[in-house]
Amino acid sequence: MTNNKANVDSSDLLLLDTLQREGRIAAVELAKRVNLSPTPCTVRMRRLEKDGVITGYHARINPQALGQALLVFVTVSLKSTDEATLKAFNAAVSPVPQILECHMVGGGFDYLLKIRVTGMAEYRDILGGFIGALVMVESTHSYFVMEEVKESPLLPIPHVKDTR
Repeated sequence: MTNNKANVDSSDLLLLDTLQREGRIAAVELAKRVNLSPTPCTVRMRRLEKDGVITGYHARINPQALGQALLVFVTVSLKSTDEATLKAFNAAVSPVPQILECHMVGGGFDYLLKIRVTGMAEYRDILGGFIGALVMVESTHSYFVMEEVKESPLLPIPHVKDTR
């Protein structure tokens, strides 16, 4: 994990905080909220996009509305953690759309997966038919979410006191 902290100022932080809360905000309204005129505001947005600070704009979709009610966290232990095995596992799980997140971790297991599916049958197919069938996988443990207490895509952006 690398720390590539971007060079951002207080106006950038205010712009980022506003955008992450209201991604569909009109450019003129965004400029007003961050106390900039529209052109400099747009220039800042484009710079933040170019620098990789803003990586996209997305709609938040209710998974239950699409019948994807089962959320499972899965720990995965590999038989080996040599570089080739790690790369092979990463490549194998990356294209699976039901695997929403895959994190290599330190501790009692090697990976933590976040999987969203329609139900137990689909989960069994992914776990038994795919993850468990990968030759590098030693073991898995599943943790079924009973209630999603908090799930937020918002990063904690430090707010600069607005003195204007």
